[in-house]
Amino acid sequence: MQLVSKSYRDTIKLGRAIAAGIRPSDIICLYGQLGAGKTVLVKGIAQGLGLKRGRVLSPSFTLMRCYEKAGFRLYHFDLYRLNDPREIAAAGFEEYLYPVREESSNGEGAAVIEWADRLKYLTPKEFLKIELSIKGKESRFIKLSAEGVRYKQLLRKLDENISR
Repeated sequence: MQLVSKSYRDTIKLGRAIAAGIRPSDIICLYGQLGAGKTVLVKGIAQGLGLKRGRVLSPSFTLMRCYEKAGFRLYHFDLYRLNDPREIAAAGFEEYLYPVREESSNGEGAAVIEWADRLKYLTPKEFLKIELSIKGKESRFIKLSAEGVRYKQLLRKLDENISR
């Protein structure tokens, strides 16, 4: 699925639409250069989950932020400062992500990972992949694809909701 966001507001709207379909244990991997709109998309996802827009900040210096609303957690990772998967593993990445996938004690949340290309061999086998690129001053080209059955279903549902 490919689309063009013509504004910040369009990217927020896409994030809200994604949030309508996510559930605990989902993983969303974001790819794109600086300024492509990854954090804006996360803000939209958080809004769609009922979180206040101002609460969502890029976790570049903390690596991960956790937002919670009505018992649902959104784990927001930013791997920009980490270049080696060993650094990511040492930072405890797997402790948050994989328990989410296995629906253990942290299973009430979904994970969104900015700069997911840094994961390399730690990349999950199944996830929703979102690639953002700058098309113009305000517009962004966004490509969504799915790895795994769950994410193909999520992508179909998202495509249906956007096509309406």
